[in-house]
Amino acid sequence: MAKRLFIKSYGCQMNVYDAGRMADVMAVHGYARTDCADEARVTVLNTCHIREKAAEKLFSDLGRLRRPARNGGENAPIVVVAGCVAQAEGAEIMRRAPWVDVVVGPQTYHRLPELVRRAEAGERGLLDIDFPLESKFDRLPEEGAGQGPAAFLTIQEGCDKFCSFCVVPYTRGAEHSRPAAAVLVEARRLIERGAREITLLGQNVNAYHGEAPGGGAEWGLGRLIRALADLPGLARIRYTTSHPRDMGGDLIAAHGEVPALMPCLHLPVQSGSDRVLAAMGRRHTAADYVDLVARLRAARPDLALSSDFIVGHPGEDETDFEATMALVRTVGFAQAYSFKYSPRPGTPASAAEDQVGDAAKADRLARLQDLLNAQQREFNRLTVGRTVPVLFDRRGRKPRQLAGRTPAMQAVHVTCEDPDSLMGEIRDVVVTEAYANSLRGELADAPPPFAGARRAPRAGRAAA
Repeated sequence: MAKRLFIKSYGCQMNVYDAGRMADVMAVHGYARTDCADEARVTVLNTCHIREKAAEKLFSDLGRLRRPARNGGENAPIVVVAGCVAQAEGAEIMRRAPWVDVVVGPQTYHRLPELVRRAEAGERGLLDIDFPLESKFDRLPEEGAGQGPAAFLTIQEGCDKFCSFCVVPYTRGAEHSRPAAAVLVEARRLIERGAREITLLGQNVNAYHGEAPGGGAEWGLGRLIRALADLPGLARIRYTTSHPRDMGGDLIAAHGEVPALMPCLHLPVQSGSDRVLAAMGRRHTAADYVDLVARLRAARPDLALSSDFIVGHPGEDETDFEATMALVRTVGFAQAYSFKYSPRPGTPASAAEDQVGDAAKADRLARLQDLLNAQQREFNRLTVGRTVPVLFDRRGRKPRQLAGRTPAMQAVHVTCEDPDSLMGEIRDVVVTEAYANSLRGELADAPPPFAGARRAPRAGRAAA
């Protein structure tokens, strides 16, 4: 009987991908993944250090895992902390939570089976947060089944930008791109297992510069996307997360020339103030960003843009914040993520003397989110009455409800007689209602729900 492995992932899509690869490497050693923590022999907390209070959330979860059985009980689970908090604060984790058996960084989780074997043999406090010379991707087994119609594929890790607020260069290391041939091999396997859409992942994914198949000049992301688009069975391609300085001409052109590349781009700007952008080390101006957006929309006029914003970075004043609000009004976003600045240990901004007070940060965040949420609601509202192709990739919460995504990454819910028959299909949907974070629609080729009369489009009711 297989032993059970439970993985809880925090944060970004790359952590979701990493969780799947940890499950793959453990499956080779007899572990089956479970969604029930209570039946797990090994529990992995796969952490993210980007969001506010990441370490506190980890230690809260670790506190719940501390059981009397940890003191030598035979049924005690092996507790593993993985990911970016593990990399940044491994020694602190061991000090504050001595019942943790293994701490493993994001570059060494291919060693997890050996670390677990040692923990099963009685070793405690195992710490592996090196940056090994060998690529972990060369040491991982083939991907297991179960990723569904929409799959993630990591093509690049690390970052060389060293923004003042960010821990990624310290937790994920320098930029490293996988060879294009290896990416294509993994993409084909994902397609064979049912993927219709692949999202290419990287901390700075548009800096991709992978070794070309058969040698020769390195491929950039635009060239890689064009090769992926030629793979039979792959209908949709996305990528995240990007940096404005790495948005080259070939990649911009791909948005207009590759139908499989979805018209949706996450392009973090962080601030609309040139003074704050300089303090952040972003190495672009607000005007640079606006000009870049104009070039992208010239290539793909229906491009839906999302972004990241940080308010209250050290030194930000009200004038700087108003510049951010002005940029948001100028660009217009379909979706965005916004956060109060919070210090990350070891980053330059954490040591700055001109920290912004919590009250000012909270006030600015509320005003920014009001504007961003209004733009998102309006973007969704404009979809009502349109027919859009939706990739159905999961069941909804209600009976006979199916959920999927539009090309612009909007969540869509429909109700149909046989949801399972549409899983993994791309079908035209008439959007009938819009909410803050989702849409409701009807299959374009389905009979109307009430005596041949389609419901009138509405907007703004409670979320589906």
